[in-house]
Amino acid sequence: MATSLTGTQERSGRQAYILGGTISPFIGKNHPDFVWKGHSDFGKRDNPTLEQTITAAVQGALTATDVRAADVDRAIIGNFVGELFSNQGHLGAAVAAADPGLRNKPIWRVEGACASGGLAFASALDAIAGGADVCLVVGAEVQTTASARQGGDYLARASHYARQRPIDDFTFPALFARRTKAVHEATGLSELDLGRVSVKAYANANRNPLAHMRAVHMDLETAAHEGPRNAKFLGNEELRDYLKVSDCSQVSDGGAALVLVSEAGLRKLGRNVTDATRVLACQVATGDLYVDGDPLRLPTTAAAAARAYAQAGLGADAIEVAEVHDCFTITELLMMEALGFAGPGEAAAQVAAGRTEIGGALPINTGGGLVGFGHPVGATGVKQLLELHRQLHGQCGAYQVPRSLGVGLAANMGGDDKTAVITILARG
Repeated sequence: MATSLTGTQERSGRQAYILGGTISPFIGKNHPDFVWKGHSDFGKRDNPTLEQTITAAVQGALTATDVRAADVDRAIIGNFVGELFSNQGHLGAAVAAADPGLRNKPIWRVEGACASGGLAFASALDAIAGGADVCLVVGAEVQTTASARQGGDYLARASHYARQRPIDDFTFPALFARRTKAVHEATGLSELDLGRVSVKAYANANRNPLAHMRAVHMDLETAAHEGPRNAKFLGNEELRDYLKVSDCSQVSDGGAALVLVSEAGLRKLGRNVTDATRVLACQVATGDLYVDGDPLRLPTTAAAAARAYAQAGLGADAIEVAEVHDCFTITELLMMEALGFAGPGEAAAQVAAGRTEIGGALPINTGGGLVGFGHPVGATGVKQLLELHRQLHGQCGAYQVPRSLGVGLAANMGGDDKTAVITILARG
């Protein structure tokens, strides 16, 4: 597995801080502001384009942090498949177009499937370690421009396409249904166990005004059983019974952007460290695209997490709030185990006991996660970090954890545990 260059941050001794940023509303099917054929505004207005989404994220982050574009040393954008959903690549130049003060700055795009946003942040940390003082990190994706089946084909580029594409029309749901089947056979994991993960995600999203599913209620009876609102949709007969709509992250459009600074950057901007969030660790691990691993484990995530804990000088028991990559309900459970929050096969019991709820001992995905908040692929890793920043500073409103928080962890994953970015943050 490959180690990220963020180790240079340790050697340089340059501490990095998140000043803040912005998250757009994540929208798509079932969101009241998303225009589709049955919407009252159909034909009257369009949904935001990728260009508009990037511009809004950049301008929103600069405004939220009171940072001028001229103060930015460099910017990085995470995006997975702009060329397919929006017929647009070369997105560093799209960031430069968002504000005249960004013209001629060093700006580039990074891609790591669903971990593209996390990789953009890791790249910005490397820039801070290399001498930059103010960096802009952007994540954006527009995915509702294609049908579900066409979009499934586009997103399958994050798998080993030649080998895994034929598993189902919906490649990634099928790959994680295969994990669900394996966990069920090994531990007795039930649809009720997965339903609890989904119910938590929707309940948190219902408190979150930016969430894709903020207006959709999910109860345990619906989440745990196939029905008119919760179809089993896979064509693969062997895997069909192991995944329902409620187990899936949302096909969303949206963007997020944050400002990352060094200590010198804080001074230049006249900011107080108590208003910022300190980066304790960020580690990237990359697995073998061409080989399937143990379906019961996320070893790439576990490897990145082990290095992040070592870099931060902390153990899993020090984490007080977490954003984990729940592309499917089974993934949240496997993430909890890979991150050391639960032993093998023990995550579902922790969810059932309420440990991961907003008021629990370890709140996870307080804004709804990918299942409830939504999953515009390139934006997710940046959104996770801003969610932690906001939780640590008591800024999450109706879904704020009701106690003081000091340390949070974000786990952003690309593909089927093939790229993992683990970041640990602390308040001030």
